[in-house]
Amino acid sequence: MWRKKSAWFVLLGLAICIKIFSLFPNAVEKYYALGIYPVISKLQRILFGWVPFSVGDFFYGFVIVWLIYKLYNTIKRIIKKQTNKKYWLHALLQIGFAVVVVYVSFNLLWGLNYNRRGVAYQLELKVQRYTKDDLEQMMQQIVIRLNALDSASRVNREFIQRKRNLFEGAAAAYDQLALKEAVFTYSFKSVKPSLYSYLGNYLGYTGYYNPFSGEAQVNTTVPLFVQPFTTCHEIGHQLGYAKENEANFAGYLSAKSSQNALFRYSVYFDLYSYSRYYLYAQDSVAAKKLDAQLPSGIKTDYRELREFVIKYRNPIEAIIDHLYGQYLKANNQPSGKLTYNEVVAWLVAYYKKYGASAI
Repeated sequence: MWRKKSAWFVLLGLAICIKIFSLFPNAVEKYYALGIYPVISKLQRILFGWVPFSVGDFFYGFVIVWLIYKLYNTIKRIIKKQTNKKYWLHALLQIGFAVVVVYVSFNLLWGLNYNRRGVAYQLELKVQRYTKDDLEQMMQQIVIRLNALDSASRVNREFIQRKRNLFEGAAAAYDQLALKEAVFTYSFKSVKPSLYSYLGNYLGYTGYYNPFSGEAQVNTTVPLFVQPFTTCHEIGHQLGYAKENEANFAGYLSAKSSQNALFRYSVYFDLYSYSRYYLYAQDSVAAKKLDAQLPSGIKTDYRELREFVIKYRNPIEAIIDHLYGQYLKANNQPSGKLTYNEVVAWLVAYYKKYGASAI
C-alpha cells in the first residue's frame, strides 16, 4: 500500500512539474528541446533503429489487444453480476494511474516539444499575417518548380518502391540541409514502414511518429509521389518539431534540398495543395489561373490522389479525423487538422526573407 501511494505522489508531482514547465516556451526550448530531448531521441533510435520492423507498432498492437481483453473481462463480470463499488473504485484508480503514466512518459519522451519556440524562432523568420498577393506570388514560384520537376520526377519513380531507397533518400535530404542549418542534423536513422499501412488508408493517415520508441512510421501503400515528403515530415517530428506545421516546414526544407527530383517534386506537390486551400477561399479565379499553369502530368497525379482518397473513404475515418483534431487542439495547436496547412505562413515568411530563388 505504501509503495502504491508513493508511486502516485511521484507521478502526480512529475505531471504537475511538467505542466508548469510547459508554460515557459523559452525554458522548454533551451533545456528540453535543445538539451534533454536530443539525447533521449538519439538513444531511442540507437536502441530500436536497427530492428527491421516497427517495435512501436508491436507495442501499440499489444496495448490494443490488452485493452480488448480487459473490456471483454469487464463485460463478462457485468453480465454475471460480479461487480461492486470496490471493483469499480479499483478499476477507476487503475485507469487514472495509467493515464498519469502515459501523460508523464509521453511528455518526457517527446510531448514537451509542443511547447517549444520552434523552427521559426530558430531560423529567425517573421511569421505574420500574409496578404493574398503574398500568397499568390509564393504559389507562382511553386508552380514554376513543379513545371521544372515534372518530367525529371517521373524517371524511375518506382525506385522508391524499395523502402530502403525511400528512407535513405529522406535521410540524405536532411544531410544536405544540415550542411546549411546544423539544427537539422539527423543521426541514427530510424524510419520504417508502418505495419498498419493498409489500415491507415481507411483511417486517413500517411505516417506517424511513435514517441515511446522514437521510430518514424510511413504508410507505404499510398501513391508513390506522396511518400518522400511524408517521410521527411516524420523525420521532422523525430528532430523535435512536434507541431504539424513545423514538421511540414522541416520536411519542406529537407525535401527541397534533396538531390532526388522526386523528393523535390513531392514537397512542392503537397505545398501547392496546402497553399491552394487558402487562395481558393479568398479568390477562386486566381487559384484556377494557377491550376491552368500546371502540366498535365501533375494534374494526373492530383486525380490519382483524389481517387485513392475516395476509394478508402468511410464513416470511421470521419470519427478518427475528429478525434485527431481534438488531440492536436489539446497539444497547443488550436486549428486542429488545419495546422498542417498553416505551414503556408512559414513559407511566405521564408519567401519574404530569402526571395523567390530560395523557395
